Amino acid sequence: MIVGLTGGIGSGKSVVGGQLKSLGVQVVNADQVAREVVVEGSPALAAIAKYFGNEILLKNGSLNRALLRHKIFTDKAQKKWLETLLHPIIGSAIDAQLTASLGPYSVLESPLLLETVQHKKTNFVVVVDTSEALQRQRACLRDASEVGQIEAIMNAQLPRNERLARADWVLDNQRDVKHLSVQVLQLHQHLCQMTEQSL
Repeated sequence: MIVGLTGGIGSGKSVVGGQLKSLGVQVVNADQVAREVVVEGSPALAAIAKYFGNEILLKNGSLNRALLRHKIFTDKAQKKWLETLLHPIIGSAIDAQLTASLGPYSVLESPLLLETVQHKKTNFVVVVDTSEALQRQRACLRDASEVGQIEAIMNAQLPRNERLARADWVLDNQRDVKHLSVQVLQLHQHLCQMTEQSL
């Protein structure tokens, strides 16, 4: 069984992903895969540099993520071009990692699970939920980003109520990590029971 794990920026997806990993679950992180497919020397990075110009590269030849993020969140055509290039490459890499996974279930952690076709790879959707105010606060602290940039990312993601409506299971991350950990353990037990595996 493949479980989709998602939530808005700053909701705590990575914390949940880390907790599931500590329980022995295979977690495939879509953001990590997206970074891996644009490493130096990759065909995808060469295509990005050709399209955006060499200014999109840092001095060491790696991708200038901050500049790319700024460009695609201020220009829908550039965002569309990038998605058309990367989504199939990322999708293939995710499939390979999920196929290699062992255990009763594996997890696909993705901020855009429900906004893209990625949700079609999953049998069960888990949403990490928190208020929009907390999302902004956590994301600004974590990324040292401006509120405007966080707002742009939030606006590009599915609205909170729509995300919740499509969830099979919701993890409430309004409080502390301990409160979240208890819920993650309950989720893990439920998923193991669903796949007829004992803990």
